[in-house]
Amino acid sequence: MKVLLVDLETEWRGGQNQALLLLKGLRERGHEAELVAADGSALGERAGSAAVRVHYVSRGLFRLPAARKVRALLRGGRFDLVHANEAHAVTAAWLALQGRRKPLQLPFVISRRVGYPIGKSSLAQARYRAAARIVANSKWVAEQAAASDAPREKISVVYEGTDIPPRFTTEQRQGARARWGVSQSTPLLGCVGVLLPDKGQEWLIRSLAEVKKESSGAKLLLAGDGPCRGHLESLARDLHLEDDVIFAGFVKNIENVYAALDVFLLPSFFEALNNSLLAAMAYEIPSIAFKQGALGEIIENEKSGLLVSGPDPAEISAAAIRILRDREFAMNLGRAGRVRVEDNFSADKMALGMIHVYEECLRNNST
Repeated sequence: MKVLLVDLETEWRGGQNQALLLLKGLRERGHEAELVAADGSALGERAGSAAVRVHYVSRGLFRLPAARKVRALLRGGRFDLVHANEAHAVTAAWLALQGRRKPLQLPFVISRRVGYPIGKSSLAQARYRAAARIVANSKWVAEQAAASDAPREKISVVYEGTDIPPRFTTEQRQGARARWGVSQSTPLLGCVGVLLPDKGQEWLIRSLAEVKKESSGAKLLLAGDGPCRGHLESLARDLHLEDDVIFAGFVKNIENVYAALDVFLLPSFFEALNNSLLAAMAYEIPSIAFKQGALGEIIENEKSGLLVSGPDPAEISAAAIRILRDREFAMNLGRAGRVRVEDNFSADKMALGMIHVYEECLRNNST
């Protein structure tokens, strides 16, 4: 197959990580794949470094420059289908296929990885009706899309994936802890994610105050940046935790965060899936998440991690303390978490799932 993937997001987030894993997975299996990316995008840079052919465009007014570029590429006849990986790309690819005179008859695949309703406007609905397949990254997202009038018969679920990394060595753990100024015996909780209200880092800081009543030396490492950083730093000071919460900012070599942690926490309220949680579990870090959105599809409570109901510092801290107290329980959670990811959420499984979707679209398009 020859796939044109379109992603016009400039920042590096979970969807862009999935795009890069998909591009690599397609090529590893003998398929051809090229990328249309926004000027200066992190995905374009990383895809280019991975020897993927990248076509750079301006997102521009109403996505028209990108649409013109995509249409020019598709008219050349080199591609079998076009796949829009995020919302800006959906608009550009849809416009490219419409054309002024003659629509292009190529299968149009849309990735859907948010739980927000699809817009009710005729334009928003038309884009999704034009899709050959809408690929949701979880069952929860699939249901949200169907509830927004997306054609249910066009919706497929392909879970996002992560590379299964080697386990950390003792030396890697020691080096990571030294980087963050944390001793080897210090209980370290952590989270990786953009600092936004719906990501819930506030509740981790509040929970740390409770954890420290039992483990006075415990610390919290927050990797990521965002508009809530000032508020979170102020909260840490108000709770006299300014020396116990490490604001790491954006960390490029993120494995240096995971290698340092004893417990990973994801306090997100509205999560379609989560790459950071998958990575933590793949690294065998015992993990805790809110039972919100699709997170219950990842963690099997009490087996491959712990689920808590929501923003209750007492419940969150009790789960963290339980892991810190019981080393055997923590190790069993970590091991089961890795197996859970290997069996259901690996990058290989994601790539194979997307290839299956593409093949079905091409078969349907030829009949």
